[in-house]
Amino acid sequence: MTGGSLGLRAGSYGSLLNIKNVIAGGGRLLHSKSFGSVRKNPIIMLSGSREKERSLPSIWYRYLGRRKFSMLLLVAFAVLVFVLGSFVVNKESNSPNVDQRIGTMSMAHYINATRNEASRILGRRNRQKGGDGNRFQASVSKGANHPCANFTFPPPPPPHLRRIGPRPCPVCYLPVDQAIASMPSSPSESPVLHNLTYVHDENPIKTEPHGGSDFGGYPSLKQRNDSFDIKESMVVHCGFVKGSKPGHQTGFDFDESDLAGLQQFHEIIVASAIFGNYDLIQQPRNISEEAKRNVPFYMFIDEETEAYMKNRSMLDSSKRVGLWRIIVIHNVPYSDARRNGKVPKLLLHRIFPNIRYSIWIDGKLQLVVDPYQILERFLWRQNANFAISRHYRRFDVFVEAEANKAAGKYDNSSIDAQVDFYRTEGLTPYSEAKLPIISDVPEGCVLIKEHIPITNLFTCLWFNEVDRFTSRDQLSFGMVRDKIMAKVDWHINMFLDCERRNFVIQVHIPYWRINFKGLKIQSLKYIIF
Repeated sequence: MTGGSLGLRAGSYGSLLNIKNVIAGGGRLLHSKSFGSVRKNPIIMLSGSREKERSLPSIWYRYLGRRKFSMLLLVAFAVLVFVLGSFVVNKESNSPNVDQRIGTMSMAHYINATRNEASRILGRRNRQKGGDGNRFQASVSKGANHPCANFTFPPPPPPHLRRIGPRPCPVCYLPVDQAIASMPSSPSESPVLHNLTYVHDENPIKTEPHGGSDFGGYPSLKQRNDSFDIKESMVVHCGFVKGSKPGHQTGFDFDESDLAGLQQFHEIIVASAIFGNYDLIQQPRNISEEAKRNVPFYMFIDEETEAYMKNRSMLDSSKRVGLWRIIVIHNVPYSDARRNGKVPKLLLHRIFPNIRYSIWIDGKLQLVVDPYQILERFLWRQNANFAISRHYRRFDVFVEAEANKAAGKYDNSSIDAQVDFYRTEGLTPYSEAKLPIISDVPEGCVLIKEHIPITNLFTCLWFNEVDRFTSRDQLSFGMVRDKIMAKVDWHINMFLDCERRNFVIQVHIPYWRINFKGLKIQSLKYIIF
């Protein structure tokens, strides 16, 4: 690799390892000496340890007696379990120098996350063309002169060294200043659709025995089907059907003091949400001074979460928690906190009508890479205007539906009804016939989007499916995408999930909540896995 900045993370939901010392032109990495330690001969170590085993216990036993010696062992074991448990829980969140460590062995940890069936399909096709099936070339669309043009993932380790479960993998990011310079000066062209407006209805009426909500306007099946007929100008349902503007007497309402700020122009925003007091706010790390000045971070919370934060002195009148600007939501439209979370996730273009790019991350995640670098890597470098990671294991909607049922993610009858409906519309199990589409199932906790009419339409129609059917947006993603792609020349960058795990991490926290202002342990409530 020449140029660029290589970010690595090791371990399950591991911490970021930034390799910043890439030697320009040489394509070499500076290795940490900490990985060069030589292991001792195991036979010598074994014999020495056995001698100690014979001598030490007998000395302790002679002076303490059987009962005291047993109690001492129990106490030592309890202390060991406590120390190891604390280390496992806090090793990511409490390691101040985690971003400065350099290493190469962790580059192999991504393998089990990326070798899913869809990747094997592509690998077989590459081998049939004479390519190397053991190496995955990173996709670069900016030509051979791009600093990351020659970046490839390392080959997989031997089978006996592979680790089980999803892992992060290396990602080649440009330095922040170069990423900023890569930002397009003008919006991307929206294919076919140029003017998109939204249904306004102060008295929506449910006319069909299907799902939907007052907030979504109860679009009929005919209106739903018409919304997939892409034209130059369109009017579609997209939530917020009441009121003069989103957030003002529409349901999902904002404070008056926030409404004006949401109308302002921004090149880029980062957004997240916590509803039902379910997650803890995670502060972004490795954010450049340029991003801190120019990229606002918005966190949407409901009144329940606000009350908890105020009671713990985590939120005051400034409505700021670190980098996050807190937006309190009133009159949430759904009783299900997960479904309420889909409103800002999929309808950011309605809430922020004057922004160019947005990065959405679920509330359980911590951002650990600069927003400019993420946008350059997954949108600008790929000539894409929408990016989402594919699921690390499943790529078929029918398999995803069964997994949701087995995990109790939603009631089985509703999942079956949604999948059966899609089957009548032509949904089939994933196969090689869909290539170059490599997955029908996203890992939807991160959305990277340029706000242009076609991407706004996509998230509107995706939201309408979530409003009509189940809140499991993985089930409806592929159907909406395919219907739009059948009408216009448009695509979505579905990147590897191990790459997503490189720039967001799901922080492990202990089974208690902490008042970060007073540093006092609060009541037991949740744990995030």
